[in-house]
This record gives sequence, C-alpha cells and structure tokens, in this order.
Amino acid sequence: MDLTLLILGFFFMLIGILGSFLPVLPGPPLSWIGLLLLHLTNAVPMNRWFLGITLGIALIIFALDYIIPAIGTKKFGGTRAGMIGTTIGLIIGLLAPIPGGIIIGPFLGAFLGELSAKADNKTALKAAFGSFLGFLTGTFMKFVVAIIFLGLFVSKVWEHRSGLFPFFN
Repeated sequence: MDLTLLILGFFFMLIGILGSFLPVLPGPPLSWIGLLLLHLTNAVPMNRWFLGITLGIALIIFALDYIIPAIGTKKFGGTRAGMIGTTIGLIIGLLAPIPGGIIIGPFLGAFLGELSAKADNKTALKAAFGSFLGFLTGTFMKFVVAIIFLGLFVSKVWEHRSGLFPFFN
C-alpha cells in the first residue's frame, strides 16, 4: 500500500508542476496532495505542522494566482476582456505547436481582448503588457512552490527510503 501511495503522491507532484502552467489545474494544491499521500504511508510519520504549513502556502498561492493578474491588468489600465483574452491566449499557446506559444499566447490574447473592448492600440498594448506581467508572475510563483514541494517530497522519500523500499535493504 505504501508503494501505491508513493507513486500516486509522485504523480500528483508532477501534475502540480504541470498545473503551474495550465490554468485549469490548481498546481500547488495538487502538489500538496502529493505531500499528503506521502505522509499517509506507514513509513513516513504524519507531521501535522508540516502539512498544515504547506497547505497554507498552497492555498495562499492559489488565491494570489487569481489576484495578481487582475492587479497587473488594472495597474496598466486593462479590462476584464484583457484578462479573458490572456486565459484564452494561454490555452491556444499551449495547444499550438509554435515555439514560445505559452509566452506569446497570453500576450496576444490580452491585446486582442482589449481591442475587442474598444481600446485603442496604445491602451490595448499597455493593458496586454500588464496582464501578461501578472500572468508571468503568477505562473512563476506557482512553479517555484510546486518545485519546492517536489524537493520536500523527494527529501522525505530519501529520509524514509528504508521504510518505503524494504526490498532494497
């Protein structure tokens, strides 16, 4: 059972990292589930403080991911249309086989979204930059937390490797 929880936990860690870039997946909360699954094994003792602190961090980052792009867009004069365009551009950028689509997509999406909201080119470009900056900040933040959680996961696995992998002793 421990090996199953370990594999599931690692899977959630990888999905959490992927969720740092995909707007439909909550990256850090999924990575936290990986940590929880690891602590549910018999080999790794339950540490409520560790799990509580990491859950708090995951939830704060999850909330900030919605707030930061909005702040960036508003700070640079953008509208809701620019934020929607950023999300649509991100999805298209991920699916398009263009190098750098994940970076170009949100920017173009925000720009086109602002133009659709009757903004002039200069205003749309400024708002697109703000939305894009907010998106990059949120993505970077989620990615860093997911990588730190993966590091913690690997550290715990290494620390308790004899209990998790008794057949290697």
